[in-house]
Amino acid sequence: MHAGSAGGRDGGGGNGGGGGAAAARTLFTADFDDRGQWVAGRTWAYPDQGAGGNLGDHKLDRLRTSWPRRGGLFEAVRRADGTGWDTDLLTTAGASRPFRLRPGHVLRVRFQLPEQRGAWPAVWTWGVDDGPQGEADVFEYHPDRPAVLELTNHRGEGSSHYHEDAAAVRPGRWIDVETSFGEESVVWRVGGRQVFSDGVGVGPDWRAWLIVNLSVYAPSPPAPRPQYHEGPAPGVGRMDWLVHSLTVHG
Repeated sequence: MHAGSAGGRDGGGGNGGGGGAAAARTLFTADFDDRGQWVAGRTWAYPDQGAGGNLGDHKLDRLRTSWPRRGGLFEAVRRADGTGWDTDLLTTAGASRPFRLRPGHVLRVRFQLPEQRGAWPAVWTWGVDDGPQGEADVFEYHPDRPAVLELTNHRGEGSSHYHEDAAAVRPGRWIDVETSFGEESVVWRVGGRQVFSDGVGVGPDWRAWLIVNLSVYAPSPPAPRPQYHEGPAPGVGRMDWLVHSLTVHG
């Protein structure tokens, strides 16, 4: 399903604020079975590297360090003791061949949206030097808002856009998203069509790790902030989503 990688380095950068990647060279091709390219179940974006969950961000996750199976299939499994869900997360941070995103890089991802209520898939970044200020969400999705992709750049004062398309964005559908990380603007394309240019950008010094995961939404306390989405149905014990391909160009 996935070819090899040109990772293990930052790759080239640029100052672009958008545009496609047709003429750019491929810097990184995700192989979700490559343990030199990814680290499973650990990220500085979660408290205690994810070992104790992340209820403060509405997540019922207990990150599992066992490797996700079958290539780009990311799973969440309800824990028998009722303390949350064991979830899959991969990041390039800490890998033996770490890949870092830079200004001018263009990320392309093709994936199948999940159908189960409470599923929270995402492709996102975490800053090498500036943590949450380096976070840019290629997309987030919640099946209880079935036609909406959430597109966010947390850099500076931040920017966000809720892309709604009932014809193209539905549970179970295959979606193509392209994100161009320009210094002055981050640009998102869905299905080849530009849907948002944030006018904020990532700045010239941005360096960020790549994260791909499936979270499970926390529907009620002890999450400290109000709930925004519906949690998983009581009878559901497993959910998943599938990433067919992910590449970075520059």
